[in-house]
Amino acid sequence: MLKIQQFLSHAKINMGLQVLNKREDGYHNLHSLFIEIDLADELIFTPSDEFHITIEGKDCAEIPLDESNLITKSYRLFQSMMKSVPTEYAIHLKKIIPIGSGLGGGSSNAAAVLRALNKLWKINFSPNKLEKLGAELGADIPFFIRGGFQLAEGVGEKLTPQDNQILHGLYFLLIIPPFHISTPDAYRSLNKPLRPVENHSIFAPVSEPVNWQLFDNDFEKVFRKTYPKIGDIKEDLQGAGALYAGLSGSGSTVFGVFDNLKTAELTREDFSRYQTFLTSPVFHS
Repeated sequence: MLKIQQFLSHAKINMGLQVLNKREDGYHNLHSLFIEIDLADELIFTPSDEFHITIEGKDCAEIPLDESNLITKSYRLFQSMMKSVPTEYAIHLKKIIPIGSGLGGGSSNAAAVLRALNKLWKINFSPNKLEKLGAELGADIPFFIRGGFQLAEGVGEKLTPQDNQILHGLYFLLIIPPFHISTPDAYRSLNKPLRPVENHSIFAPVSEPVNWQLFDNDFEKVFRKTYPKIGDIKEDLQGAGALYAGLSGSGSTVFGVFDNLKTAELTREDFSRYQTFLTSPVFHS
């Protein structure tokens, strides 16, 4: 008998982000460290006569339920590779990861669908195959196939696993400002040339002791005037004892890295006027 099955769809943060240059195809080459965290949406797969999606959660009215939705695109892409499927599924998304926060929620949802259907339909595609499928839908999606701690290059699809030992004992306090930042607008604001940037700093390999000063985010420079609240939150996190504080991706989430849980919890209380999450890295066996 077919059963309802649940799958988690974790968020990520960018530990530093350097945008190297604009590509001929309109995308940008970047250099960043992606860290999977335990903040997660939930996807519930129910056997159904036909595929459809439903969503619950804050601000979900902003999410389209048509063919433009990444969950739908992932489902259709996987389905197109099969002559027939054992059963269709209705997918219900319990949305926890804030929309437009730079935490990769939509990309994670898409990857979760690929991983789930691979299991439910017993296709047994390799992680490499799933990453290639994900890359057809979005630059961040391949990361979420394996998750963990990876260096991302190219448009985000060139992934190199990192030693996650340096993440043990760390906590990430996420502060979500009450505004969204458009990713396309963010990249346009950088006005990057087509030629690669020379002598950009390198984040990897990362080892103990961590040099937290390496992890710049190029978007912080251009957002300083437009969104001064980002700078204020960053300074407050640093003043509270964060090892590092910065913007995740192109925003709007600002996060602080702590190695003391009590300090992180007390700092979270200081940001009670904002939506906050206290998270930890995800470690895969």
